[in-house]
Amino acid sequence: MPTPNSFHLADLWEAVLPQLADRTAIVCGDDRRSYAELEAHAEALAAWLWAQGIRPDDHVGVHLTNGCEHIEALLAVWKLRAVPININHRYQADELRHLYADAQLRCTIVHRSFLGRVAAVAPELERLGWAVVVEDGAEATDVDAGGGTSLRVVAYADALTAGAEVALDDGVAALVGPRSNDDHYLIYTGGTTGLPKGVVWRHEDAFFSCIGGGDPMRLQGPMATPGEILERIVDGSFVYFPVAPLMHAAGQWTAVSWLLAGGTVVLQPGSLDPVEVWRTVEREHVNVLTVVGDPVVRPLLDAWDATGPYDVSSMFSIGSGGAPLSPVLRERLMATLPAVGVVDGFGSSETGAQGSQRLAAGESSSGVTQFTAYGEQTAVLDEVDLTLVAPGSDVVGRVARRGHIPLGYFGDPEKTAQTFVEAAGSRWVLTGDMATVEDDGRITLLGRGSACINTGGEKVYPEEVEAVLKAHPAVYDAVVVGVDDDRWGQAVAAVISVVPGYGLSIDEVDVHVRASLAGYKVPRRLTIVPEVVRSPAGKPDHRWARSVAVDT
Repeated sequence: MPTPNSFHLADLWEAVLPQLADRTAIVCGDDRRSYAELEAHAEALAAWLWAQGIRPDDHVGVHLTNGCEHIEALLAVWKLRAVPININHRYQADELRHLYADAQLRCTIVHRSFLGRVAAVAPELERLGWAVVVEDGAEATDVDAGGGTSLRVVAYADALTAGAEVALDDGVAALVGPRSNDDHYLIYTGGTTGLPKGVVWRHEDAFFSCIGGGDPMRLQGPMATPGEILERIVDGSFVYFPVAPLMHAAGQWTAVSWLLAGGTVVLQPGSLDPVEVWRTVEREHVNVLTVVGDPVVRPLLDAWDATGPYDVSSMFSIGSGGAPLSPVLRERLMATLPAVGVVDGFGSSETGAQGSQRLAAGESSSGVTQFTAYGEQTAVLDEVDLTLVAPGSDVVGRVARRGHIPLGYFGDPEKTAQTFVEAAGSRWVLTGDMATVEDDGRITLLGRGSACINTGGEKVYPEEVEAVLKAHPAVYDAVVVGVDDDRWGQAVAAVISVVPGYGLSIDEVDVHVRASLAGYKVPRRLTIVPEVVRSPAGKPDHRWARSVAVDT
């Protein structure tokens, strides 16, 4: 059995394979892959990419929905010491034009449904040479790249066949030379405003901060040597189900983490189908389910109430990350699944996983969003002088992380200098999250500093108000923003969708919020909309909400 010489993700994957070949690696709808089958496809695709000129450090787009091919593509590109780039498949032409150009893609692996969008922007992408097309039932697209590029198109199945015919006794690893901890791993993040930007990690740093460091449940502690990955493989079957797209960090990181531990990863193809999620939990005997905050938890719970109950006896934990989970939905989730623990994770594309709040059956979150950090690498820094905030001081600061952190933003030294700083004798990455530190070291989140509302000199963090609003029985979803106000500078405005059959007035909102929060935090404007618009990652679209609130 090979012992990995580095924390490179491809080295670690190839090290665990001999012990796992016959296990089921991926289940996605009717499609299933064993570890051996996943490896065979990844090797073949890597060999084909190499034959087309893909070399270490080249960027390859992964423009796919969830599926076995998505994992195969990641593995194949890592094997070549190249860099897979996550492409948000919901992006349209203008967004794709920016992302494809910014990421400097040489090749893209894309579902047939999205090929037309790629062809539309290809004439402006001089580097882009190949599109490897995964069939998904869409009609064939006539591709005419034209312009300054010649986009060559090949079917994914044909690429695998051609790659498998390349005879390599030692696999593609023999072509690329020793892999390194310093090889780049890159994840693009959209945030709530602005264009997507790429976060550049070293493989070693990504393994520990993003992929779990050989400890998917964060219970054993990080590994000291790459060879310890072999000791972390789970005994028997373990089934993990991320109800999240692999194009986002939360889904990709946790899926890879469990594959390196020998688990079976279940994926949901297509868009969210809440009823099918519960049926999949029953059918596949899922042990751990993860979701993306309120945008996924609410429809799951609504589906349970409408069509359940379901057999979830195999499940012992449900985790949330990637978007806020409001206290009211957390309590409802625990009431619906009383025997299942709830883990509310905290982190970002720039920090990896930083901590969690773990609640067992019967415990309460007390209506606040808190987390316990994974070790001493996460802290809160004073916003003014970047000194460490003392526990119990009530000082509001910025959540930060040191240690295994990214190198910076791809091609953006100015943004890198703003976000990655030297302070207290360490290099830190500063998140946009404002927080205080409790006496026992727990970190209490207040909200995003960039979204903070200044009304009459008082600071209001939208997430705090949104959490209270969502506790009202008439509120289905809510986003809070600041809008210009002649008297207060900014006024707190709430954009709300209501539960069918309910109505809601500004006076009702005033009474409800005032019972929990100070008067200056009460929304002074209310806009009722059919649906609250969120980003593809489930984050609130503040620009949309602000425009709607202003027009009301």
